[in-house]
Amino acid sequence: MGRIPIPHGLVTRLHREADAARWQLSSARFAEALETSIVSSRGDGVTIAPRDLEAALSALHLRDLALACACADGDEAAWEHFVREHRPVLYRAAEAIRPGGGRELADSLYAELFGVSARGDARTSLFRYFHGRSSLATWLRAVLAQRHVDTIRVERRHEPLGEDEPPAPATGRPSLAPSPERQRWISAMHGALSRAIAGLDAKDRLRLACYYAESMTLAEIGRALGEHEATASRHLTRTRKALRLAVERDLRESDGMSQAEIAECLASVSADAGTLDLGALINAPPVAR
Repeated sequence: MGRIPIPHGLVTRLHREADAARWQLSSARFAEALETSIVSSRGDGVTIAPRDLEAALSALHLRDLALACACADGDEAAWEHFVREHRPVLYRAAEAIRPGGGRELADSLYAELFGVSARGDARTSLFRYFHGRSSLATWLRAVLAQRHVDTIRVERRHEPLGEDEPPAPATGRPSLAPSPERQRWISAMHGALSRAIAGLDAKDRLRLACYYAESMTLAEIGRALGEHEATASRHLTRTRKALRLAVERDLRESDGMSQAEIAECLASVSADAGTLDLGALINAPPVAR
């Protein structure tokens, strides 16, 4: 991966704003993470004006990025903080994705996040794929969703395909490496999601905003909307399914994607949403066809 040098003074300021010293994270290590974030979103060898570089880096979720770096490096204090603060988020998100089996889904992710290798290889943490462009909570929900999709794909490989149904791509785990199609996918997903969200009624959009943009619990959403927690959960599940169907239909009809391309697009964007911000899309005007 190429390099985009970051001025020392800017690294120092961002390192301080991220409270990275709390995790014994050096400025050099944090600068490496900042460079990786920029290169992964802009591409290798891209020239960025100093003002644009500073704006892009300042917009990152710096505290989350520092925590993820420290966890990836094996810092015990950082890992304990992550478990204490983010385990409830993981469990809530996993239960929403797989009702009744959410805890098992969430717990299965810990080994990959910590970096345990079943083959005895060098420790490699899944946190290295977090670049701070979304919040850590949003990224964790996306990874959980992708793991759930992977599980379903594995199960469906043992089922006969319909005559006109193309086989799902064999992934095993999501391909998180940059793809030449990634910018096209991000742009297509932005438009498809915007139009799908615009088609929701006001209350469904409000639930989405409360859950994803405001990080409210289901109980808090229920109290705000005057409905039971289980009702809020049921409506959110229904809305997510409706959005998924609407997005797939839009990608197929507006962008001319095949089913295989749609699957790859969704997997890539779910693994790393890049600049795609669901909270912003919920409150943004719809993108015209």
